[in-house]
Amino acid sequence: MPKSDLVLLALDDEQILQLFSQALTAVSYQVAIARDRSALDKALQESSPALVIISQNFNGADELEIATGMLERFPTLAVLLLLLRDSPDVVRKAIHVGVSDCLYAPLHIEEIMKTVENSIKRADRIGDWTRREVRRTTASLEQRVAELTKLDTIVEQIEDGVIIIDDKLNLLLINPAARRAFGLWQDDDVKGKPVSEILPHPDLKILLSESLNNPMPHNEIAFEDGRVLSAQCTPIPKIGVAVTMQDITYLKQIDRLKNEFVHTVSHDLRSPLTAILGYVDLLDRVGPVNEQQREFITRVQNSVQSITLLVNDLLELGRIEAGFDTQKEVVSLEGIIRYALETLSGQVSEKKLNLHLNLPVDIPQMRGNPIRLRQMLDNLIGNAIKYTPEGGEITIDLEAQSDQVIFRISDTGPGIPPGDQPHIFEKFYRASNVPKGVGGSGLGLAIVKSIVDNHQGRIWVDSLLGQGTAFTVVLPLYRQVVTVAKSA
Repeated sequence: MPKSDLVLLALDDEQILQLFSQALTAVSYQVAIARDRSALDKALQESSPALVIISQNFNGADELEIATGMLERFPTLAVLLLLLRDSPDVVRKAIHVGVSDCLYAPLHIEEIMKTVENSIKRADRIGDWTRREVRRTTASLEQRVAELTKLDTIVEQIEDGVIIIDDKLNLLLINPAARRAFGLWQDDDVKGKPVSEILPHPDLKILLSESLNNPMPHNEIAFEDGRVLSAQCTPIPKIGVAVTMQDITYLKQIDRLKNEFVHTVSHDLRSPLTAILGYVDLLDRVGPVNEQQREFITRVQNSVQSITLLVNDLLELGRIEAGFDTQKEVVSLEGIIRYALETLSGQVSEKKLNLHLNLPVDIPQMRGNPIRLRQMLDNLIGNAIKYTPEGGEITIDLEAQSDQVIFRISDTGPGIPPGDQPHIFEKFYRASNVPKGVGGSGLGLAIVKSIVDNHQGRIWVDSLLGQGTAFTVVLPLYRQVVTVAKSA
């Protein structure tokens, strides 16, 4: 087979150099000679040898050091060492460095040619494998770059705001939608800067602070111009958190119009309902009525009273949502709980329920509206009484932790189906398994949720079918700030 590969000879001994040159040329190898270290480096730069043969102590230098330097620059280069004698230690080090093979004196032409050919073939195989891996890696990187480009385009073009923040609360990414929402110029370089410095919005600050305790906190970000964003914070392992925001201004406007409509209608209904109830009460005074007529009158009275209660609940909900009850004072939650239980004690006794009340010795005070807090407790405890079967149990726990108080009321009622639980605080929503004969407007828990929100608290439900339901309310405690005057 004709040879055209270039072999670079870096040999000190002139006779050995001539031997190798003649032998390689005879089988059509191209031969280049480097008589010193400088010539060797120049030859490697200007040509692409398939094989380099280096003699031991070439130009007085360490042959392994020379081989190591060449292989660091040209990893697929085949390198042969010509040793004066068989030295296992040198051979072991040479193989560790990456040298293809070693030759020893006395030299034989057949052995030289076989070793040269094997080394070049081995280098070719390594080179082919390296080129394939480079092509595969390049193709993989190109595909990854294309995917990242698509992802970047999506993030840039979507109308939802996206903000990525690292674990030190520095901005990693903010897309154009988020920039527009917070009034940032597109050319502003904000990457790596603290989010509190670039986006000092108080609602965003609350959202990020809650993300430390809540895996997926949610909060609304309201702007002075009336815009409202629904924001959710999602943790990203080993990176930080992602904040996604949707503009819900139009939903807020629709909700406000709906509330105004309901409030107006409810207010207008109140007067005629009162009139109906008044005239019905006067029927038996204008003449005798028989038993059937009295039954009909009672049904009308009950229906009007039900509608009146519904209207009153709607008006109460409207007042709470409109923020009319903003005035708050320092209150004792224990007193409100005990007062609510006294009012509902008759219903508890009637159903023969076992009531367990767990209150700490010293309950810290909180700041709130006592009327609304009482209304909240009446609804929650009243629901527990309403849905717990006769002889069941109701447990009320109150616990103070750090700067908040935790109120929990649990019952042994029928429970709430999992599909109903996400909607349980919506207006007019009632669970699908409400027992027959148990009345209600579906506004009680909506009122409770509004009261809790008005007190900057949180509420959630835990329920299992057939085992019962527990509502948990977390409210902030009142902390009095004491100012110490400095002496003159």
